[in-house]
Amino acid sequence: MTLAIFLTLAVVSVFFSLMMVFTKNPIHSVLYLILTFFSIAAHYILLNAQFLAVVHIIVYAGAIMVLFLFVLMLLNLNKDTEPQKSVGWKFAAAIAAGLLLLTFLGALKGTIQLQQVANADPAVGLVKNLGTVLFRDFVVPFEIAGILFLAAMVGAVLVGKRDLKI
Repeated sequence: MTLAIFLTLAVVSVFFSLMMVFTKNPIHSVLYLILTFFSIAAHYILLNAQFLAVVHIIVYAGAIMVLFLFVLMLLNLNKDTEPQKSVGWKFAAAIAAGLLLLTFLGALKGTIQLQQVANADPAVGLVKNLGTVLFRDFVVPFEIAGILFLAAMVGAVLVGKRDLKI
């Protein structure tokens, strides 16, 4: 049963990802990406990582995709203002994408294995265990990341602030 759900979610994830790439309308592309994120969150639930699934939906589908939609609507993309790429650039991009695909396939060769989720520890993806590991083993990197985020926010405010002459 778990294998059938996994395979169905895998097909749905790949389908929505391909629709995201091949859709010409950027708004539809972002919406397909949101559906892809939801199907990936369902994969996390299959792996008994409920907290990661919820955070994935909140952060990616909620915050980042809203930001993408906001930026796309502000840009007002028209075919008249869009720069035209030559055939040479498109051919080079296709070759680079093919080489990247070959690299990924070579890296994944022999490592793809389906594990039985039913035999896994039921407490693996719980918030209590994540918090224990985070604040016991990784408290210093966690605090450093918080300081870096604070510095990035202050930098973004200073860069975005108008230069007022007093």
